[in-house]
Amino acid sequence: MKQIFSWIPDRVDRRLRVIAWVYLAAQILLVGTGGLVRLTGSGLGCPTWPTCTADSLVNTPEMGVHGIIEFGNRLLAVILGLVAILAFVAILRLRRARRDLFWLTLLAGFGIPAQALIGGISVWTGLNPYVVGLHFVISVVLVTLCAAFVHRVSTTPGARALAVPRWYAVLAGATAFFAAVTILVGIITTGSGPHAGDAHAPRNGLDSELLQHVHSWPAYATFVLTVLLVAFALRRRLPAAGWATLLLVIELMQIGVGLLQANTGLPPFLVGLHMVLAAALAAATTAVLLNLRQPALVAEPRPLRAQAALR
Repeated sequence: MKQIFSWIPDRVDRRLRVIAWVYLAAQILLVGTGGLVRLTGSGLGCPTWPTCTADSLVNTPEMGVHGIIEFGNRLLAVILGLVAILAFVAILRLRRARRDLFWLTLLAGFGIPAQALIGGISVWTGLNPYVVGLHFVISVVLVTLCAAFVHRVSTTPGARALAVPRWYAVLAGATAFFAAVTILVGIITTGSGPHAGDAHAPRNGLDSELLQHVHSWPAYATFVLTVLLVAFALRRRLPAAGWATLLLVIELMQIGVGLLQANTGLPPFLVGLHMVLAAALAAATTAVLLNLRQPALVAEPRPLRAQAALR
């Protein structure tokens, strides 16, 4: 026990940064495997929850490939839970000095069992599209928490101040709002489409073709606002320039995949890629918002910093 305690970092070091990145990558990977479950019709590959069948915790040979895929997704969720525990334990000695890291790991840690429970409810309800959609919403929230965790272990702690013009922060907030709306409408659109996770699973009954058009409206608004974010950030050399550029690249990929899948009959691979890109979009948007603020002294205009140095 003493050896384990001595391993726990007493400062933010490389170990903690690696854990944070693994945590984020695992969250996004879980979105991908969840999409695989749905797109291969394996949503009821394990017909019960929390066990796979009434008599077995794991999948059985009789369940075939659908059982393997569904149980594999559940197994990854367990591994993700272990990563969450590792992340929380790794910051325990920092819980007073870095309360931000404590709360981020605590909230993300609580989100994982909540996500598992809702996944179980989706099985119990025969893959109700609204329950399945809520499951994806929680996945996106967990991705944003892990993205914030990565950011906070990679930056200087302490008081922070706005490092961009206030109008730019408002523009970034509007971009994040439309990105969130895009993801939410996309979830509802998927709930009306052909990929239900099982041949007998219900759909939400909404007009899928109409929803595809409605889904594109906030997506294009997000794209236009992101172009403005990048243009202004590069011109004024703002600290969020790199992350805004990454966000724009993800959006271009997302738009390209979205148009391609809509015009090719929603092939499963492209739909799954679209889901993973949505998670990456949420992470990049979080990074843009968090990089609007810098440590207070760094964020001050240069003349003010010079005056402070003379005092």
